[in-house]
Amino acid sequence: MGGEMTVEEYDYIVVGAGSAGCVLADQLSKSGKFRVLVLEAGGSDARMWIKIPVGYAVNYANPVLNWGYHTDADQGLAGRKNYWPRGRVIGGSSSINAMAYIRGQARDFDDWAAAGATGWDWSAVRGTYAGMEAHSGEAPSDKPIWVQDLSDQMHPFSKRFLSAAPQAGYEVVDDLNREGAEGMGFYRSNVRRGRRWSAADAFLRPAMRRANLRVKTRAHVTHLDFVGTRVAGLTYSRRGKIHRVTARQQVILSGGAINTPQILQLSGLGPAELLRSHGIKVQRDLPQVGQGLQDHLAITHQFRANTTTLNATLGNPVGRLLAGMRYVLSRRGPLSVPVNQVGGFVRSHAQATAPDMQLFCNPASYEISPDGQIVLDRGAGYLMSAQACRPTSRGAVQIRSADYREAPSIQPNSLSTEGDRQTAIRASRLIRTLSQTAAMQAVSAGAKCTEFEQMDDDALLDDFRNRATTVYHPTCTCRMGRDAQDSVVNERLQVHGVPGLRVVDASAFPNITSGNTNAPTMMLAMRAARMILQDAG
Repeated sequence: MGGEMTVEEYDYIVVGAGSAGCVLADQLSKSGKFRVLVLEAGGSDARMWIKIPVGYAVNYANPVLNWGYHTDADQGLAGRKNYWPRGRVIGGSSSINAMAYIRGQARDFDDWAAAGATGWDWSAVRGTYAGMEAHSGEAPSDKPIWVQDLSDQMHPFSKRFLSAAPQAGYEVVDDLNREGAEGMGFYRSNVRRGRRWSAADAFLRPAMRRANLRVKTRAHVTHLDFVGTRVAGLTYSRRGKIHRVTARQQVILSGGAINTPQILQLSGLGPAELLRSHGIKVQRDLPQVGQGLQDHLAITHQFRANTTTLNATLGNPVGRLLAGMRYVLSRRGPLSVPVNQVGGFVRSHAQATAPDMQLFCNPASYEISPDGQIVLDRGAGYLMSAQACRPTSRGAVQIRSADYREAPSIQPNSLSTEGDRQTAIRASRLIRTLSQTAAMQAVSAGAKCTEFEQMDDDALLDDFRNRATTVYHPTCTCRMGRDAQDSVVNERLQVHGVPGLRVVDASAFPNITSGNTNAPTMMLAMRAARMILQDAG
């Protein structure tokens, strides 16, 4: 690329305006003492289908908003190359996700501390959550993250799943984020007044009124810049020109579990052999950069219904038109509710010491077209999904070349442990148990896959390998830990042996949390901001 190079200077440079980057932008600029630059590879989030909660189905495959990654052939999933959408837009994946707000279980964070992330146990992090969350039904507050109970707007069919819960041996709980909550209930969502409430809405947009914060979109970071061993800034490409920017205090990578390790490796921070193979100078041999990848995998079974479901409304043009008119007039109705309505955390076997499975139950059935579009069935239907809360398989993210424009290799290594294979079988068994309760049988016209009821364990595992999909929660590729041999960053999210550089996003999770990862990512960023400001005095 040609053009004259420009050089600017800031106190902090944040790479990525996603769930973590938006929090950092707000917190680091709040005092007015520091100049903060946020670089986002995508564009504006001012789009109708981002703001409408049910628009998740529209944005799922939109290349304008999405990195649109695909994994390498995953042998654990029958050699399939699976689609991994990641947000490339202001708000990052919080602008295209399904908006479910789940903190995670207490044991997740206690396990973080045990893995070397000292100070990240449940007793330490729960106060951060409480300080961020504004719940519908409570007195007005200035807390930034809106967590709404939408149960009064959910489709009437969804109550069927809760009727089935006790029949399957599960409690019905009023709040899935309540400490120790175990069972099924309505999901709480990041929705406010009928619109998506992303990290950009909660944190970035209010902060952008400040003169000391600058946000640049369409800015693609090529590599970090060093002075000796210290990261002193970075170089990025924007609109055909190369720009260099320096950081008086720190560069903070918040690109997510795919992009952050890619930037580190392109900059000479990573496994030395990998870097040399692509002709990249080794700034520091960090063997764990890109390693340890974890994700949630779900199996979904769909059923035909003998009573009205959401398909009757959104599965035909007239129904969509009426729902659209209602939304425009009142910000209520089917378009105001995210795709996930009911679910929960349950134990899939008697020996489980804590809930080990997450459920998603939705009052609609649909197919995903070859181009990634979600198409609702015209006939009435519903679906149930189950995923292991804490899989033990780990994969890797590695650059394919020294070209920042080339997508990295994503190797999920799914079902590589016996424990994960057994959990995969139990996931489908659990769905079958729930589907066979009297409450569900009364409204069911049978599974869309007629063989489901008769599948033995081998068949259930084969079915999982052939159909299971990611739930879009990649984590752990730059995880916190004790030293460079077992991790990438320390408990203060500083990259081992690399002054001037932090990683603050889901890649820093020591292990994946139980449930959706957006809430813990924002919590992590809030705590990280405090650490950064402490270091600055």
